Amino acid sequence: MAPTSPRPPTMRDVARTAGVSTATVSRYVNGLQRFTEATEARLREAIDTLGFSVDPVARSMITGRTHTVAVVILDIRNPHFTGIVKGANRKAQELGYNLLFVDTGERQSAEGHMLRDLSRRVDGLIVSSRMPDADLSTLRDLDKPVVFFGRASQVGVHSVSADGRSAAAMLGRHLIDQGHKRIAYLGYSAARWDAERKAGLTDALHEAGLEPLYFNADSPTLEAGEKSVGEVLMGSSRPDAVVCFNDMLALGFMKQAQAAGIRIPDQVSVAGFDDIPFARFSTPTLTTVDMQSEAMGELALARLIELIDGTLEASEEMLKPRLVLRQSTARKEAVRNY
Repeated sequence: MAPTSPRPPTMRDVARTAGVSTATVSRYVNGLQRFTEATEARLREAIDTLGFSVDPVARSMITGRTHTVAVVILDIRNPHFTGIVKGANRKAQELGYNLLFVDTGERQSAEGHMLRDLSRRVDGLIVSSRMPDADLSTLRDLDKPVVFFGRASQVGVHSVSADGRSAAAMLGRHLIDQGHKRIAYLGYSAARWDAERKAGLTDALHEAGLEPLYFNADSPTLEAGEKSVGEVLMGSSRPDAVVCFNDMLALGFMKQAQAAGIRIPDQVSVAGFDDIPFARFSTPTLTTVDMQSEAMGELALARLIELIDGTLEASEEMLKPRLVLRQSTARKEAVRNY
């Protein structure tokens, strides 16, 4: 006769070991009530000794919570979003939550349906979206706590962002201090953050009496950066410095410019945003702005749990960017005509 497996411990076993009622055990393990320090110590000891664990399905039926939250990002291939997920996951583990992440693949048309479906399976969502401002009320209508990457407090949704305007102004002033006068912005107008970055660079240039040159990429990717070189550098008003919407565009731009025989930074300085890990390993290394990707994810997750617990009102929080100077920008005196 095959030996029978030992019976898994139950709440009744925990209650008997800790000397409390089963109702007390249930309220404790499901986070419904706090008890005295001595009682909770006995409960923790009993749970650890017996190896008791809560059935997550049963717990969700009791509490109405799944203890799962979702992060919705635009493109997992972009290390900026990978950093956001990493920071959010670190905080989720610390707070005892499971984390799902969904990559929309930059498909704006599918976002609304996907968010509604996802909201039914989680306690709250962190969302990065290309959704137009006029459609942001969709987030509020999900009837779930939401933290939005970007400014969305006007629709009653908590938002977390980095100050893109001041980040771009810092880059602009750095390039001006290096003696550059023909400074271009290679943007991505479909992105929510693009207008802030474009405005910040424009602010800095106007302070110095300069006018920026504007170009627009068709996506925020390495490939789009490569494709943009001809338009940006081969025209009649060639810039001597280019600020790209993000590091992915900047790295693709540098690669193709170098393939075309243009020396960076000797003939053109290049900079980006996000400070993704690849920026430290490119040749030359990339001047950029650290937009606090992991810190943003960690803060967003912490605020989402506060919203779920009902201890936070929707508001707007903005992290400070940090200028990171590397080899892809140089003083204008060192720049030679091409």
